[in-house]
Amino acid sequence: MEPENNDVRLHLFCGKAGSGKSTLAREIVKAPGAVLISEDFWLNALFKEELQDVQDYLRCAAKLRTVMQPHILELLGAGMTVVLDYPANTPEMRGWMRNLVAASDAPHVMHVFDVSDETCFARVQARYAAGKHPFALTEAQFAQLAQHFVPPASEEGFTVMHHSAAS
Repeated sequence: MEPENNDVRLHLFCGKAGSGKSTLAREIVKAPGAVLISEDFWLNALFKEELQDVQDYLRCAAKLRTVMQPHILELLGAGMTVVLDYPANTPEMRGWMRNLVAASDAPHVMHVFDVSDETCFARVQARYAAGKHPFALTEAQFAQLAQHFVPPASEEGFTVMHHSAAS
């Protein structure tokens, strides 16, 4: 059965923890024919006990990307819109995403969030306190992750849509 969504594309997200990536992803996936793939969900389900620090995250996230890539390409090939709730926060991570775009030849949009560190960390604390997220980040862990954040450059070739804290 063909999906009813005529706007098939790959949605990608670039922004610090707490910037609004997952919130927007949950809104986009409400469209018919769209499927959400959340890195946080799968990391928590598969590697929760192994995730103690940033190095653990990098190792487990790399394993997850290896497994998910063919699945994502099959979904796109079947005409599904894929909402890929993974952080595209470094050139290396975006390189993997660029490979997905090239291998699928799917239209895409990179949602880039420009939100202050203070706002992001306050949101991180609030969502964990409310039980809305499986991972708690300390201020030091947030700062460590934030220092590696690099917005996409135009030469990376992504179709970019910018979002601010107010949007």
